[in-house]
Amino acid sequence: MLRITTEDGAVGEAFHEWSGPMLKDIVDRILREELVGEHADRREWIWHRLWELDRTEEFPIWLFGVVDVALWDLEGRVLGVPVHRLLGTYRDAIPAYASTITFTSVEEFLDVADQCLELGYPAIKLHAWGDARADAQLCQRLRDHVGPDIELMYDGSAGFDLPDAMYLGRALAEAKYLWYEEPIREFSVTSYKWLAERCDVPLCVAETSDGSHMNTADFIAAGCATYVRTSANHRGGITGAMRTAHLADAFRLRAEPHGPTEPAVHLCMAIPNCTYYESLVTSNPVVREPRVGADGLVRAPTEPGIALPDFVAEAREHAGIN
Repeated sequence: MLRITTEDGAVGEAFHEWSGPMLKDIVDRILREELVGEHADRREWIWHRLWELDRTEEFPIWLFGVVDVALWDLEGRVLGVPVHRLLGTYRDAIPAYASTITFTSVEEFLDVADQCLELGYPAIKLHAWGDARADAQLCQRLRDHVGPDIELMYDGSAGFDLPDAMYLGRALAEAKYLWYEEPIREFSVTSYKWLAERCDVPLCVAETSDGSHMNTADFIAAGCATYVRTSANHRGGITGAMRTAHLADAFRLRAEPHGPTEPAVHLCMAIPNCTYYESLVTSNPVVREPRVGADGLVRAPTEPGIALPDFVAEAREHAGIN
């Protein structure tokens, strides 16, 4: 957890799930010297400064987000409003799709899908095995199982080369999946262009590529994007995520926030051109994420700032931080 405090006592925080030692190293070597003495409301200047430092440091992709989210959280707390209000709230609720982990068999996936639908989720995204033939069979079986009216998505987690990505993409197109996400490592925009030319399923791209909106622009210019990923943790914080969303909107594309995180909720409320909130399903029996209601909706936060989860408050208490 990164904590930024101003000289008058205002606090902003951001949480990242892993790489605590790496974050500490970057704070100790670079960020403390760079940030101490700066104005906390100069988020735009700080965001650009981090990109200048990245030129030689090659920061991990999530570093920009941790700093930027903490600064947005600080501003929201100072002004007493949730961050989505600072961004310009577009909606007060959004449907959540069930984003599965990888389960053991087709039968278990079908069982999990049934539970998700019973719990109110209106759509399902699969993270499967990374075997193009087996995954194609699973995707078709799930479509046959749930019928034509449930929206389905598939996430390849960058597991394929172009031939296998093409094989699976054609199966997803036949099964009318809403999108085909990150099938190939995102180093090569050209491979995504070729994939889009050979498969009819809409691609959702640029989740883990470096460069925030700058790199996303290359995917869009290549003609391979129908959906783009945006997020606070991979697209340069709230500041970078909104740049990506506005870029996509200029081309009438969708920008889908990566979740499930507190910043993602605020992004979903502020980005007009997104479809769903991503809710991770990690167990069987399925336990619905607490922020998702029985109607399958996630509602806009009302607390000031980002409003980090309870376990962060517990960590503060354990560390003796008020």
